[in-house]
Amino acid sequence: MKFLTILLALTAPLVAKEGAVECGNLIYAGTKTSKCFSDEFLTTVQQKTSIATERRFKAVKLADDELFKIPFVIMTGESDFNLTAKERENLKKYLENGGFLLASASCSNEAWSKSFERELKSIFGNDCLKDIPLNHDIFRTVFSVKDLKLSHSGPETLLKGFTRNGKIVVVYSAEGLNDSSHAEGCCCCGGNEIQNSMEINANILAYALLH
Repeated sequence: MKFLTILLALTAPLVAKEGAVECGNLIYAGTKTSKCFSDEFLTTVQQKTSIATERRFKAVKLADDELFKIPFVIMTGESDFNLTAKERENLKKYLENGGFLLASASCSNEAWSKSFERELKSIFGNDCLKDIPLNHDIFRTVFSVKDLKLSHSGPETLLKGFTRNGKIVVVYSAEGLNDSSHAEGCCCCGGNEIQNSMEINANILAYALLH
């Protein structure tokens, strides 16, 4: 069964509890996973739209077939990593068949960002990641986002995306979309995190499910 069929089955009854959309927290490179990515945006989307979402992330291994039952996943971390051959195969199949990935460097970690970009380019080619302009629909689905507010001063930044069949299927930030201020027991560790991440993440989820 194509992933798109599963996605439609999950999102058709958007207001029904039994149709609540699950969002996954990827376990990758063996045992790496996110410990500091706020799920606050899931509740926000539930409150601001007719999309019914589960309020917490579901842990899912990138190497497992369970991945293909979940339409939206997040991936983050703070150190260098290498995906396994099976994880690369699953990620390619997932993104080519309707899945959506939100990737973010925790604490603006440069080693993680380099690893993520290297892995995505090894699968889809060196030119797969492109800047997402601020006039893109992804910044207007739930909230009107006019800029990316960094926690520290620095040059203007843009999110990067990977587009498949006319739709963005990966959104990635090297600065960080973890919204750590809403994650219990977490901080930005001095990284230059995007401060309006909650609104941006809500927009990204709505875009992923409705386009």
